[in-house]
This record gives sequence, C-alpha cells and structure tokens, in this order.
Amino acid sequence: MCSIFGIFGLQPGDDPQALRRQALEQSQRQRHRGPDWSGVYLDERTILVHERLAIVDPAGGSQPLLSEDGELALAVNGEIYNHRELKAELKQPYAFQTGSDCEVINALYRQDTPASFLNRLNGIFAFALWDKASGRAIIARDPIGVVPLYWGHDKQGRLCVASEMKSLADTCADVAQFPPGHWYDTATGQLNKYYERPWRDYDAVQGVQVSPQELREAFEAAVHRQLMTDVPYGVLLSGGLDSSLVAAVAARYARHRIEDGDRSEAWWPRLHSFAIGLKGSPDLAAAQIAADMLGTVHHGFEYTFEEGLDALPEVIRHIETYDVTTIRASTPMFLLARRIKAMGVKMVLSGEGSDEIFGGYLYFHKAPNAREFHEELVRKLDALNNYDCLRANKSMMAWGVEPRVPFLDREFLDVAMRMDAQHKMVRKGDPGPQRMEKGVLREAFDGYLPEQILWRQKEQFSDGVGYGWIDGLKAHADAQVSDRELAAADKRFPVNSPQTKEAYYYRSLFEQFYPTPAAAETVPGGKSIACSSPAAIAWDASFAAMADPSGRAVTGVHEQALAG
Repeated sequence: MCSIFGIFGLQPGDDPQALRRQALEQSQRQRHRGPDWSGVYLDERTILVHERLAIVDPAGGSQPLLSEDGELALAVNGEIYNHRELKAELKQPYAFQTGSDCEVINALYRQDTPASFLNRLNGIFAFALWDKASGRAIIARDPIGVVPLYWGHDKQGRLCVASEMKSLADTCADVAQFPPGHWYDTATGQLNKYYERPWRDYDAVQGVQVSPQELREAFEAAVHRQLMTDVPYGVLLSGGLDSSLVAAVAARYARHRIEDGDRSEAWWPRLHSFAIGLKGSPDLAAAQIAADMLGTVHHGFEYTFEEGLDALPEVIRHIETYDVTTIRASTPMFLLARRIKAMGVKMVLSGEGSDEIFGGYLYFHKAPNAREFHEELVRKLDALNNYDCLRANKSMMAWGVEPRVPFLDREFLDVAMRMDAQHKMVRKGDPGPQRMEKGVLREAFDGYLPEQILWRQKEQFSDGVGYGWIDGLKAHADAQVSDRELAAADKRFPVNSPQTKEAYYYRSLFEQFYPTPAAAETVPGGKSIACSSPAAIAWDASFAAMADPSGRAVTGVHEQALAG
C-alpha cells in the first residue's frame, strides 16, 4: 500500500515544472504511507505522484505504472488479491512491464469498461488512471473504502486527488472524501456507483442459510488470498474473537509462499503476532493465551497513559478525524504500528469488519427482528470507511505498515451477507451458539481456538487495551475544557458541534491541523457511537441520551450479556 497524488486539467498557460514541484511538495506530506520510493508522471495535462510502500515485487513494480506505449499512466494505493486470475482471463494480449499486482488494472482498462472491470477486482484500492490518448482520467475507490481517498479543486479549477486530506486541505476549498464503491470519469464529469450487491436488500436474503463449513471455507480463502506478500508480515492479535480467527487461519498457511501457489516455503515462515495495552489490560492477557495456543512468535507491548496522551496531537493529524471512538482506538494502534515498523514488518492482517457483518456490537442484542438487524448491518458497512477502516489504515500507515482486513474481502462478504440475519441474532436463553453475538461465526470455527477465546465477550478495542485509557482521556479533557467553552461549542464549531468535553478537546486539536469548514465536513456528524444510529435508538430509546462511546456505557447490555 502506498499513497497517490494527482492533478488533472492542466491548461496551456500553466507552468508544468512549477506544478510538478508543487505536486511533489503536496505528495511529500503523505510520504509516511510510502517511504520506499517516489515516482512522478508528467505531461502537458496531468501530474501523478506515487509514494511507494513495496509489498509485492519490491525490486520492481515502481509507480506510476506505464503501458508499453506510454499512453496509460496508473497510480494505485492498494492490493489486487486476484491479479493472477485476472491476468489469466485477459481476452487480448497485454505487455506487462512489472510484476506488480496492480498493473492488471491497465490491462483490464484496455479491454473493458470501468464499471465492468471494477466489479471483477477483489482487493483494497484507490487509483487514478490517466489515458493520454483520449485525455481521460478514471478515479476509483474500493467497495467498502478500506483505502482512503480525497478529492477537490484548486483555485484554478484543476481536479486534485490524494490518499490523505493533508495533501489537499490548504489548496482545495472543497476537499471531500471520494465515496467508496464509485468511479469518476473526467471525460463525462460523472461520478458513478459500481458496487451494488443483491444482499443489501433483506428480501434477497430472507430464508437463506449458509452452513458453518461454507462460512469457514470462505474466510479461510479470504485470509489465504490476503497473505500475498514478498516482505515480512504479521497479524494484530487483541485476543478477541475476530483477530484470533485471523491469526489462527493465517498460521495454517504461513509456511508456504502464496504468490507461487503454495509450492515453495515462505520467505518468512514463522508467523509473528502483535498486541498492545496498558499494564494489566484484558487484551494483553487474552492475546497471550491465543498466541500460546496458535504457536505464533508473539510480541505484547505495554504503553503508559502518558505516552498515549503525548501522541494524541500526532494521531489526530494522521487519522484526520475528530471522532471520539476513532481517536480512542487509533492511539494505541498508532503506538503499536511504530513498534511493528521498528521490527521490520511491513504488512499485518487485522480483524476489522466482523462486527459489521455479524452484528457484534452489544446494542444488536436489542434488535427486534431480522429485517431491522440486517438493515443495520448494511448501514454499518456503509459507514466503515469513516470509522474502523479509517482507523486501521491511517494509524498503521502513519508508520508505513500496511493493514489488510480479510473479513472485508469481497468474496467473503458475498457469502456472509447473503445469510438471513435471523441466524445472526442473539436468542436469550438459547443453549446453542446464538446465545451470544456472532454465534454463527463462533460455531463455524469450533475447535480453532481455546474456548475462553472463541466465546470471549465483545470488547471495543479502546476498552480492551485497558479501562484506564478511556477514563484517563475523559479526565484529561475535563481539565482542559471549561464548562463555559463547552456551552459555547456550537459558536466555535458550527459544523458538527461537540457535545462532550472530550469531543471538544479532540475537535480543538483537529482544528489546529485542518481549520477549514470543508475539512470539518469530511468527518460524519452526530454522536460518534454505534448506539446513536436511528435504528438503535428505535430499538431502545435509552440510547438517545448516551454521550459516551465506550461499550461499557451500553447500559445493561454488557452486564446482561456477561450474565446470560
């Protein structure tokens, strides 16, 4: 994974070399994402800059990727997991110039429409493709928005794109997030949605069953695909269900090299796992149990509250949000990424997305029926790019460590989301797997993990690293923000006014780096907690009055789940 920066629509009166220097300076702001090499493409109408983190074909594969005739220039941030299959299915010859997994996008563009070939890509990506001959650029982002992408227009009206907002915020007054699952065509000026799945509609999945074996095999295949790498990698292991399942499956494939069809021994055959928390945190203890059972080379790191507090401004600068939940969880992840980078690891697998697919948040206990449960899952998936995906990607990439998320693998999503949500709902008093959230997932992997891990109660990451983390942040914010300041929050921050002192404190730090209204509007409004959705409030009106995003604050649910 890397970073991309592009300027489209240069005019005859523009100074290309001056704009090239400007583009390099703006791209440099996100070089933490790609510290291994920089590449520039320039012609009379377009500039593309690429900052590379070399994961596949590290000796070659530098970008922008050019076609043999030089007419196509492609800058990609991401990974295409099914690139070998796509190459084998090409209907017309294409002279590949590198071993990069992403170059297949150029080949597909030559023979198909963007809407068609984008729906064949299984990967995480944001890219800008320039067709010099036609004077056309195609800009696209992966279906869920695992990889970030921003766009806007500079004062001269030129279209600019970048992997992170920090490269555009001071030059584009209209900077905004590029929407996941969409592509933009500069030739028509149209933004098009390409990712539409039947399972989004509950009527399409009602009555559908997915066996535990099919679910397990689909996830195993997803993890196997995402082990595609030519550099040292590891797994994030909090000791919860999701990260432990990722680690367990990865451990089964770690000894062989995925890129040559598992025929040769992996270059780094020992699987390393990583965890972080305050001293005595629940996650550190649970992660060690899981690691001992799986036989990973485990690294459990402790951080102090003061170290986390010191990192907050830099965390907010990197993750580009003032969302309370995201900042709480991003800070330990940011510190962990720094440790991982120091050990020479460049890619990690992580467990994001499982809760949104299987209803793992504790408020899903309150869902009244399968239809509303399913509709809330779809809403959560649609919002992931603003929360967990943003946190995982930007926290890790702040130190040049690429996170991959097998639960959000396109093919696995199609299996897991076409299951009728009635099989995912918690049934109180049920002696079987549905007595707890994500029961169908736990059942599918029976025997993979120790019982105390397989059936561990849900913890938010920011809770699991140690309850003192959240309590300390709230106390610190209370000392920094006065009652009078909070009362006038809507005047200082008219866009998404903060409702708590902790939210006000984070918003103040965000404003130091991103002071424009457009930057503030890139962050979703309203309460930043899972329970604040209209559906959740309808399920239990008490959620409407909650201001704290911690899972512990879901009144009654956490305790009932533990007891039940």
